[in-house]
Amino acid sequence: MRTLKLTRLDAWRGKPPPPTHALYPWLTDRGSLSARLARAFAGFSVRRLSQSRSRPFADERRHLGARTGEYCVVREVLLLCDAMPRVFAHSVALERDLTGSWRGLSKLGARPLADMLFGDASVTRHPIEYKRIDARHALYRAAQRALPNLRAPRLWARRSVFMKHGRPLLVTEVFLGDAWQTGGKP
Repeated sequence: MRTLKLTRLDAWRGKPPPPTHALYPWLTDRGSLSARLARAFAGFSVRRLSQSRSRPFADERRHLGARTGEYCVVREVLLLCDAMPRVFAHSVALERDLTGSWRGLSKLGARPLADMLFGDASVTRHPIEYKRIDARHALYRAAQRALPNLRAPRLWARRSVFMKHGRPLLVTEVFLGDAWQTGGKP
């Protein structure tokens, strides 16, 4: 098996920001982010941006066990509170797993993915990884396509692999800079 060469832009780490950082409680919570947002803010909703067949980013392939050139299904949504985008979420599963372990992914529509992940006892979560991303990172650019007015120089993101029957689903959540300056109780 060929080893993937990852660049510094691809490197994620196991450490969140310091506990004094405003996003620390949001980034480190291992429960459902959607449920937590719904408790903290009025008017929680999910806006599905896209769900399409695509190749995963290089650093995602490793987590999914994807072969070079193998296709995945990528789902991108915005998590909104009172119509304000708070989180850009990017989920990736191997295309072949949509007829097996992750077949429910194709039927979610605008419902939170968390309903499927946290409501199923057969799903387990790997440790959370963290990263500050900027315009050089593909996830930042994807969030910027969804929100052209996004101007934060760097954004905190977290990701983790969810496993069901030995099959991975990688979920990445990008916390949208200015949105966290107002409202909500962590």
